[in-house]
Amino acid sequence: MSSITNRGPAEKIRLQRLQRGLSQENMADLLGLSTTAYGDIERGKTDLTLSRLAQIANVLAVSPIILLTDEAIPAQVIDAKPDELASHERQTLHLMVEKQEIELDKLRLEANYWKRKYDDRIAMEVLRSMGVEQTRERIGF
Repeated sequence: MSSITNRGPAEKIRLQRLQRGLSQENMADLLGLSTTAYGDIERGKTDLTLSRLAQIANVLAVSPIILLTDEAIPAQVIDAKPDELASHERQTLHLMVEKQEIELDKLRLEANYWKRKYDDRIAMEVLRSMGVEQTRERIGF
């Protein structure tokens, strides 16, 4: 079996499923999901939790790392069961999760920034429509 590269987790899950000859219905049954919910995972409409990713990897008998990484992965890692992961593979997975959590935190901060900016703009427009004059603070020119 060869590694799958340059694809997102949803596509990798789909390819791994197809390599094993499983239908979406089979996977949904094995995971205790509706076919629609499982299909949403493969289409990337549903964000994967770590526990769901681990369940899927277990059903597919692959390491979760295979479903997350874009790097070429040695065959012995691809063929390993999730409970047979070496410590460096666990560490790699842990670091990848940390990196994604940091990226998520950055996106949350950016979303909060834009929300505040939007709220301030709306407040200014409301005050302006009510005829309230707003004075600007001088900046020392």
